Amino acid sequence: MSEPNFRALVAREAAGQQTIALETLTEADLPAGDVTVAVEYSSFNYKDGLALAGRGRILRRFPIVPGIDFAGTVLHSETPRFRPGEPVVLTGFGVGENWSGGFAERARVKGEWLVKLGDELTTRQAMAIGTAGFTAMLAVMALERHGIAKGGNVLVTGAAGGVGSIAIRLLSRQGYRVTALTGRIAERGFLESLGAVEILDRALYQTPGKPLQAERWQGAIDTVGGTILANVLAATAYGGAVAACGLAGGADLPTSVFPFILRGAALLGIDSVQCPMAQRETAWQRLAHSLTEADLAPLVEEIGLAALPARAEAILAGHVRGRTVVNVRK
Repeated sequence: MSEPNFRALVAREAAGQQTIALETLTEADLPAGDVTVAVEYSSFNYKDGLALAGRGRILRRFPIVPGIDFAGTVLHSETPRFRPGEPVVLTGFGVGENWSGGFAERARVKGEWLVKLGDELTTRQAMAIGTAGFTAMLAVMALERHGIAKGGNVLVTGAAGGVGSIAIRLLSRQGYRVTALTGRIAERGFLESLGAVEILDRALYQTPGKPLQAERWQGAIDTVGGTILANVLAATAYGGAVAACGLAGGADLPTSVFPFILRGAALLGIDSVQCPMAQRETAWQRLAHSLTEADLAPLVEEIGLAALPARAEAILAGHVRGRTVVNVRK
């Protein structure tokens, strides 16, 4: 009996040129793995935009199905950890980079990469959160471990983006006083609805500043990097910490040791790709209990697979607000 066909967005390379197109595949086209998932939703993240635009060497092999996360239902499992019919979510582990990922109606992966979804989250809600929300929760947890007390001033950069918007909601719900730094001041109402109490123009932090500035933040979540991260560190209060999880503004860090040795500030790196499973499960459990459908709905726009290529330049230019959920069946 022939294998059922399914739709997938496939990246191929020929003569050094990358192409992206919707194709019809079978499970024989998927990589080897011990769990096959009927994907229901994926999401569109900044890294996905880089991948589809052929920037940053995100895609490491061809042909490949991009999409760094997905949620769906187990179809087949060769590991006792999972049974057919169970809802699961996947983020990271190089999926959508060197392993075919979530922009398809089927995925086959290693069971050790999957997290079971409890009853609190649907697969769509899981992808409304997605890699961006998962990263935001890891950053919040890192600030908590450092001892940033609730009620303190916390800055979020790239505030209108996927990580930033969910970080604001999570931090405000935890009792922090959140300031949003954004290049889109027109989104003030949106950011305030998430819980931000102050909105700052990104332009204030885009030019190099003094290595030590007035102490403003007990903590920060930075999604941008570069000069903005350097300025955020310079304004971090004594004993504070910055959780860094992005590089949209650059991979360099033009700062000095002053924030670290004169104020005892800490720079906390957030890795959502190879994050240990115990920490993943804790993060997803907290997300399930921290964000309701009412929280997620204003953040989300839903699109289908065919709309993805055109979305790449928009997200890279900073024109995508909140979260983009990909319904792979549309």
